[in-house]
Amino acid sequence: MRILVSWDNPQQAELLSLFLDHDGNEPVICTGRPEALSAAGDGLWDVILMAVDPRDFDGAFDHFEALRHALPDCPVVAACYPQDVYRIARFMTHGLRTYLIRDDAGDFVFMLRSILESTVDSVRAERERFVAERLRQEVESVRRLQESIIPNDLRSPRGYQIVARYESSQIQVLGGQPVVMAGGDYYDAFMLDDDSLVLLLGDASGHGMKACMSIMTMHTLIRAMRNEGYRDTAAFVAEVNRRLCEQDIVADEGGFITLLFAILRADTHEFQWTSAGHPSPLLHELEADRVSPLGTIDDGGLPLAIMPDAEYEAHVAAIPPLSRLLLYTDGLEEAFPEQAAHLEFGRAGTERVLKSCRSHTLADTLQALFDASHDFTGGAGRHDDTSVVLLERS
Repeated sequence: MRILVSWDNPQQAELLSLFLDHDGNEPVICTGRPEALSAAGDGLWDVILMAVDPRDFDGAFDHFEALRHALPDCPVVAACYPQDVYRIARFMTHGLRTYLIRDDAGDFVFMLRSILESTVDSVRAERERFVAERLRQEVESVRRLQESIIPNDLRSPRGYQIVARYESSQIQVLGGQPVVMAGGDYYDAFMLDDDSLVLLLGDASGHGMKACMSIMTMHTLIRAMRNEGYRDTAAFVAEVNRRLCEQDIVADEGGFITLLFAILRADTHEFQWTSAGHPSPLLHELEADRVSPLGTIDDGGLPLAIMPDAEYEAHVAAIPPLSRLLLYTDGLEEAFPEQAAHLEFGRAGTERVLKSCRSHTLADTLQALFDASHDFTGGAGRHDDTSVVLLERS
């Protein structure tokens, strides 16, 4: 650490230099106040040590204020004699970090390094906590902005019910307090007309603020395109992809977004969808208690923002009576215990919950999916955002 010393006793100054100039420390000893003030402006210092002359307390205080003005972020440690401790209160109320008791014999130097090091460590820890709190506030602001684009009031066509939920990822830290992260999941559902329901699920690669901003970029783009009449899901996804490839915030550092875009025609019960690298929907036929994916693993196209001319296909399936359709992001299935990352909640866990809830309400089934996935982590929390849309044809 770099130590600026402003001392009033030339004989002790040499002793200070001898004890401080070890283990990579860089002390600069000044025996005059003007010299110390000049040195203060010459570089970066980790800590200032100054002597408080009992013969000139007012002058010492003015010198302290001048050092604080020159180096406002640098902690100052004062050294005073035992009988003058009560006068240090004036310094403490004006930003003095701490003080030590000096003596004419110089025995105080044996404690000097440890006091200065602990002072520097304490200041660094406070700065780290401050930066961490500011970062937490920034992440929280972005997370709230992200959640503001998630719809709360979902409409469904006649003969159908719909529920949906988004949850940010959570990580456990020391003390057991969960930290809610900003993330890159997204869903939307809205009616084109009385019989057509649009469903979207998106998942930006990575975590944190970049993923969050990527998904918000896509949301803004899709909202701007809503009135362009894309009833061909493949054409819609291809156009979204082309426009996203022009946005550096998504493609930067190899980023991409998976997307499932679907339209349900309630009058014909036709479900048309296009996948850009997104998990396939799961169909749960309640009477047969059979869960199966719509389409195959080969039905998904390339994720968005990778190739501007990528081609996508539209797929069509009929939604049978008394069935449920599950659309989700991979955070649901990829939940895992902290000590066993190779184990995942997986498709098996998802199907198990769907079957166990076949007679439950749609809302209770949605809750059970989130609860079971979270419980599978052993309390550690899902390390990826999770979005689920659950649709039922009655």
